[in-house]
Amino acid sequence: MNQSTSQFMNSKDYQESLRSLKPTVYVDGRLIESVADEPSLRPGVQALGVTYDMVHDPALAPLMLADSNGTPVPRMLHINQSSGDLLNKLEAVRVLCQETGCAQRYLAHDALNAIAQVSARIDDAKGSNEHSAKFSEYLSHVQTKDLALGIAMTDAKGDRSRRPHEQENPDTYVHIVSQDAKGVVISGTKAIVTGAPYMHEFLVMPGRNMTKEDAAFAICCAVPVDAKGITIVARPAGRPGDKVEHGKPIFSSKYGQSTGVVIFDKVFVPWDRVFYAGEWEHSSVLTYNYATHHRHSCIAARAGFGDLLIGAGALMCEANGLDPATKSNLRDPMVELIKITEGFYACGVAASVYGTQDPYSKSFMPEPVFSNIGKLLLATQIYDMHRLAHEVSGGLIVALPGPDEDHNPATAATLAEVLRANPAVPYDKRIEVARFIEDLTASYQGGWYSVISLHGGGSPAAMKQEIYRQYPIGNKVELVERLLDRGVLTSSEERAITKNKQPGRCCDQGCSAPGQAVMVPLPEPGRRT
Repeated sequence: MNQSTSQFMNSKDYQESLRSLKPTVYVDGRLIESVADEPSLRPGVQALGVTYDMVHDPALAPLMLADSNGTPVPRMLHINQSSGDLLNKLEAVRVLCQETGCAQRYLAHDALNAIAQVSARIDDAKGSNEHSAKFSEYLSHVQTKDLALGIAMTDAKGDRSRRPHEQENPDTYVHIVSQDAKGVVISGTKAIVTGAPYMHEFLVMPGRNMTKEDAAFAICCAVPVDAKGITIVARPAGRPGDKVEHGKPIFSSKYGQSTGVVIFDKVFVPWDRVFYAGEWEHSSVLTYNYATHHRHSCIAARAGFGDLLIGAGALMCEANGLDPATKSNLRDPMVELIKITEGFYACGVAASVYGTQDPYSKSFMPEPVFSNIGKLLLATQIYDMHRLAHEVSGGLIVALPGPDEDHNPATAATLAEVLRANPAVPYDKRIEVARFIEDLTASYQGGWYSVISLHGGGSPAAMKQEIYRQYPIGNKVELVERLLDRGVLTSSEERAITKNKQPGRCCDQGCSAPGQAVMVPLPEPGRRT
């Protein structure tokens, strides 16, 4: 694969591309004139910019680019062709989130892979190539233009006890209003769209399985963010400009994430951007495939966040004059933080290695049980990660005077002396790390990281349901029955506990076959360009 990156945008190109769009965006009640130049959205724009710049870093390009039939394409816009692609996507997302906290653009990867799979499945059912050909053309457009895609999947939902067609207000779900030879017209509301204001296009996808009566709500299509009839009501990204009790947020004033409620009011979508409309029976497959890809990506994203906590926790121990290697009260929580981070990341690695080829699109899908277990672990342990970072850091992270005191001639010299701990670590370096940990864990932004970790990609209940649904309990039951020498009591079809089974698994070349490692060696974080 030719590794030239000149055809891809960098962060400045990306920002300039946003200036050519005119979406209707409101933030804090204000109509935004230019998304690229809006201070309240700058941390989000800058975070996405990192995904563009890393492609041009020679040390990271082998990871941030993927080989699509001999042509380099951005990893975040690639359709996985092997387990190696899944592994490299996992590592790429982790590296991106080490730098930004949340890189956001990986959602496009997850949605594109899911749509590729469902398009091929519909074609197989219809005996045609129409849907796959249309998606392939769109994918080429996205990759060539190097676009950022917002995923409009989660509907406002209305009354959760009712199905889409039963809602009093149909606009709580995005649905087809009308259609003709030119295309479809859609209306409705998507409630949680990551990075909505600073995307180029939206991928509109159903957020649940549909019934025949819900056919009008089964719509999957692509629309520009500034299409007529679209209004984005967004929250600020990160904490730009905040002057909080402990000073300017060190991390979240630079990088953050906006989310938006996207309202569609009779938006026209031409047929070449409609991947399916009304094929309700395929919505459950699309949502399942997207959820599996996305939970696999979320594992890597929170591992990158865990790396920030591990590094900052170790620095705080050093600044306090203590060595975790000799202090069990610090070593134990540091090991626990490492165990949690690498534990759920290992599930992502296993999901990649055990990934399987989709029978219709021939692309690769992460193994669902490991993907869901990894996401469930991070969702329920994110609060422990915060607690452990607090435990090794001490109470100083929320008890510091504000940074204005650093320049106060009446107090600065005294504070620099009395709040210094390790003689080898200057006072200003100690408080810098403390404020960094506060920003990530004990602030508005820290609470935000907790909530998106818990509910991003689905609630813990949804993951538990998927784990039980996919796990081969039937194999375990038959194992024990065989060891008890009583045989299988009844056929699997008659027993609920033996329905789920799977064959044994091994790599296609044999587990001891020599070969080149799949992963690409990377430079140390501190040595990247």
